[in-house]
Amino acid sequence: MSGPVDLDAFRATVRDWCRAHVPPRWREEQTGVSGEAYVRFQQAWFAELRGAGYAVPHWPAEWGGGMSVAEQVVLYQELAAADAPRLVLAFVSLHHAAATLLEAGTDEQRARHLPAILDGEIWVQGFSEPEAGSDLASLRTTARREGDEFVVNGQKIWASGGMHADWCLLLARTDPQAPKRRGISYFLMDMRSPGVDVRPIRQATGESHFCEVFLTDVRIPATQLVGPENAGWQVAQATLSTERGMTMLELAERLGNAGFRWLVAACTRPGPDGLRPIDDGAVADRLAALETEIVGLRALCRDFVDRSEAGRAGPADASVVKLFYSELLQRTMDFGTQVTGLASHTHLQKPLSSGWESGAWMLDFLGSWEWTIPGGASEIQRTIIAERGLGLPREPVMGS
Repeated sequence: MSGPVDLDAFRATVRDWCRAHVPPRWREEQTGVSGEAYVRFQQAWFAELRGAGYAVPHWPAEWGGGMSVAEQVVLYQELAAADAPRLVLAFVSLHHAAATLLEAGTDEQRARHLPAILDGEIWVQGFSEPEAGSDLASLRTTARREGDEFVVNGQKIWASGGMHADWCLLLARTDPQAPKRRGISYFLMDMRSPGVDVRPIRQATGESHFCEVFLTDVRIPATQLVGPENAGWQVAQATLSTERGMTMLELAERLGNAGFRWLVAACTRPGPDGLRPIDDGAVADRLAALETEIVGLRALCRDFVDRSEAGRAGPADASVVKLFYSELLQRTMDFGTQVTGLASHTHLQKPLSSGWESGAWMLDFLGSWEWTIPGGASEIQRTIIAERGLGLPREPVMGS
């Protein structure tokens, strides 16, 4: 049995690897590129991380992971400090799809897809619908059983990266007569199946990160059902839980590193009038306040990861982290837009492999709204915190 890992030595190893392998001009090279160039870059960067053993640290050891929580924290801290590209395209594959397969998939499903994900298989999440966003259980996409197949009809929306995806994590209603959370099933859907129509959604930023997915008589083999029929809501919780914990810690570290560095640079750079924003006391106070909040966020995320690993996380703790991160991200990007003034409105390109801290302030601010709406809007998170965390009574239903 091996002894505890020397974290200082591990940190030094990761730091040296980042110096040697993080592309020094990746931000410039990923700005204004085609979708094909973006996919190639993402797959090449994933291969670099995989070769070093850093691509799936959160997976079990038998599938190429096995890092302790402490090691994962160090890894994400060093990748963020080195301003390494994010694995944007593989995010659903590495976290949502893997968590689902490991928690509820069959041996055959795991053996088919986990190695394929390591080889670059891309996944998209097919949960939200036009009338089923925060109230996901109201979804209307149907899956009707016909022998050894299910025939699926419906529509999904806000499918991140759907135009590049090979497979989809799909929720569909298999029992329309059951209570809404009890009649849903969970499927693995091949995006190349006949009847799948993917349409990119052009956003205010000019990007098309999200897609609509229309499903017309799509046939899914019953072997691609995950968990029991009509128990998909329970399976989906394993998928949704991966948006918490270590993924939030990574995002917090990136905001506290590259994001805050960009903000400091914007505040200390002379404007058209030759004055530096930071020399204004109000700007300096706001910058200091945001730094304090970011330090608090990083500590909150680390504490949440530690308590989750120990089985001591509370029922609303994930909502606290998500709410704090998403609204702090929005405030930070808003402040960057204010500090840079008109220039932020003319800088309308950002690196495709970055997160929400690219330095293109207006685009980052618009993009930050992705975090206060999907995955449970801020209002939903506050309700969860109130009811599950603080034990407050449920809000009365209007008209009752």
